Amino acid sequence: MRLYPIALAALLAAPAVAAQESGRDDAFGSEEERGVRSGRTVQVDPYIEVSQILTAELSPGDDVLTFTQLAAGVDASVAGRRNAGSVSLRYERNIGWGSANDSDVLTGLARGYTTIVPDAVTLEAGALASRTSVDVDGRSVFAPNADFDNSSQTYAAYIGPNVRTRVDDIEVTGSYRLGYTRVEAPDIVTTDGRIDVFDESVTHNAQARLGFAPGTYAPVGVGVGAGYFREDVDTLDQRVEDAYVRADVTIPVTPTLAVVGGVGYEDVEVSSRDALRDAAGVPVLGRDGRIVTDEGSPRVIAFEADGLIWDVGVLWRPSRRTSLSAGFGRRYDSDTFYGNFAWTPNRNTTVNVSAYDGISGFGGRLGNTLAALPTDFEVIRDPFTGQILGCTTATGGGSCLDGLLGSVRSSVFRSRGVAATFSRRVGRYSASISAGYDNRRFIGAPGTVLALADGVTDESIYLVGAVSGELTRNSSFSVTGYVNRFDSGFVDGADGYALGSSAAYYRTIAPSLTARAAVSLNYIDSDRLADDLKTASALVGLRYGF
Repeated sequence: MRLYPIALAALLAAPAVAAQESGRDDAFGSEEERGVRSGRTVQVDPYIEVSQILTAELSPGDDVLTFTQLAAGVDASVAGRRNAGSVSLRYERNIGWGSANDSDVLTGLARGYTTIVPDAVTLEAGALASRTSVDVDGRSVFAPNADFDNSSQTYAAYIGPNVRTRVDDIEVTGSYRLGYTRVEAPDIVTTDGRIDVFDESVTHNAQARLGFAPGTYAPVGVGVGAGYFREDVDTLDQRVEDAYVRADVTIPVTPTLAVVGGVGYEDVEVSSRDALRDAAGVPVLGRDGRIVTDEGSPRVIAFEADGLIWDVGVLWRPSRRTSLSAGFGRRYDSDTFYGNFAWTPNRNTTVNVSAYDGISGFGGRLGNTLAALPTDFEVIRDPFTGQILGCTTATGGGSCLDGLLGSVRSSVFRSRGVAATFSRRVGRYSASISAGYDNRRFIGAPGTVLALADGVTDESIYLVGAVSGELTRNSSFSVTGYVNRFDSGFVDGADGYALGSSAAYYRTIAPSLTARAAVSLNYIDSDRLADDLKTASALVGLRYGF
């Protein structure tokens, strides 16, 4: 019996930070984007690995697959007065034994900026590469080293300038991001005409604002701004357009607390074309297994909202290490909320909580998530697949990633939820916990193949934890665990939950040479499975660092 496609899934879904910007700049400024750093540090850690992996299905079947894994990667960071960035890149070749297939896997994450004009213009960029497994419900789950026909590769990148300068006491800010996202999953589609897997999209995100702080021209701060977001999704030629103008006011209450409010006008529209259909009215699938767009069909409006938008909230920054922004208002013809709390009491502890609400496709949300990552992040990788786990941590904050996890349905959606991360380092040990809730309400145009998805909601709740540290001068360990619950609103969608854990041991046996061993257990219960699925894996290998 073959291993199921989700045999060693680490998570079923996970949230990200805000899918679209709230339209408000932080009244207290942004230290990182101003490039406030002292000195310059560069760290580059390349490595190569060779490992032997065994994966066994404990129930309901008894399949056993083995792989030889060859990998090369690099973790690097740079921090200076005018440049900063981090990258974690890994390539691996999995050579299957017996009935197991070979595979090539590229995973990585990068985020950084460079100064073009000192104290005025920076150019920032980010990129992601992730291998996942996609199930028939459009969920993206971690792909273990197994013989899967439905493995997929997600690529995303963005680049664009940021402007921040002053004209007298008026602060002028602006930004533009060009983004691209692609999911390669040629063998995994839903063929019932309901919805298929995301293919690719291009995004444009531009913002501009000018304003003055309280106590300059008036006792209160005043600003005016505008923004434009557009995403063109290849599948069915879906398009998201969101343009707004707004004015906002900042009213100081104390030196560290301010009440904020804004009002403006926004025009949002989601549209698409229909699928090409055969004589029986069934959507036609292309050679790549995806739904073919009828380019001659008229563009149909799936969602539109235009008119007054407003919000009120608070900004609190008692110190450079603590900040809180939270607000409530009206957007998309409905109530909306946003918020972010960041607390770094010392260099060894970080706490971040973010609430988000926005409309976009999969690519637009992933691009905005990448842009929200810190430039000095650290990642946690699965010891078996090398895959980056869902959240990053840094001394300046943390963030959860989309694309590695979550739904990869092609339909545009409105996403709302909350994500939280905590990381702590004590002596030779470090720990991190990530938790969150994500709600995605899909948007489909009437009369098109996506109409059955309109208004349907998928929900997920997740918890991930990791602990690592040194045991002796020559040995160290890492332990990770996860629990996830996913509820699908589709009539034939599958509800389920997954949980599991892995443990790894590392020992230095010579200069730059480390031996490693790891074990993992995973369990999944899904409505699509007749029996609960249990798997176990073991790994032994060597790593050489240059």
